[in-house]
Amino acid sequence: GHGHGRQQQQQQQAPRKKADPIEQVLRLTLEEMYYGVQKNLKLTRTVYRGNQESRISETLTIDVKPGWKKGTKITFPEKGDEAPGVIAADIIFVVDEKRHPQFERDGNDLIKTIAVDLHEALLGTSVKVYTLNGKSLEVLVPEIISPQYVKVLVGEGMPLSKSPNTKGDLKIKFDIRFPKELTAEQKESIKAVLGSAKY
Repeated sequence: GHGHGRQQQQQQQAPRKKADPIEQVLRLTLEEMYYGVQKNLKLTRTVYRGNQESRISETLTIDVKPGWKKGTKITFPEKGDEAPGVIAADIIFVVDEKRHPQFERDGNDLIKTIAVDLHEALLGTSVKVYTLNGKSLEVLVPEIISPQYVKVLVGEGMPLSKSPNTKGDLKIKFDIRFPKELTAEQKESIKAVLGSAKY
C-alpha cells in the first residue's frame, strides 16, 4: 500500500547519472599545429525529444590554434548519446601528432637531421634547410661537427600557443657519413694532418 507510493516518488528524484566521457583522437600534422586550422567533425548521436528517440547529425567545430601540442584536450559537453535517466557523456578530443617526414617536435622546438660527409664535418660546410613554413635558408656551419653538435636557428620553431608571434627554435642535428674505405695513401695523409690536431 501506502509506503510503496512514497518509495516510487523518491526513485524519480534520484539524480541522473552522467555517462563516462568519450575520448577520441584528433590527429594533426605539424603544419596544422603551426598555422592553426579549423576542423569540422561530423557526429551522429541519439537524442530524446519528449519520449521520442531519434538519431541526429551534428558538426562539431574545433579551432586548432597555432602552437597546440600533442595531448591538448578539447571538450564538447554532453554531446554523447542520450538515454533515459542518464546525462549524456562529454566528448573529449585529444590532439595527437602525425609523423612528419622531415621534422620532429620537442616542445616548442623543431628538430631536423641533415646528412653531411666526414670531410664536411671536419672542414666546415654550408647546408640548405627548408623550414616548416617553407622558407629556404642557407646555413653556414664553420664549426667542426661532432656527432653531438647541434646548430640552433633561433625563432624558426613552432609558435607558442599563448603568444603565437613568439616561436621556438629549429635545432639541426647531423648524421655524419663516413667513407666506405680509404687507400693507404689517403690514410697516410690523414694521419699526417690529424695526428697533430688538438683534441
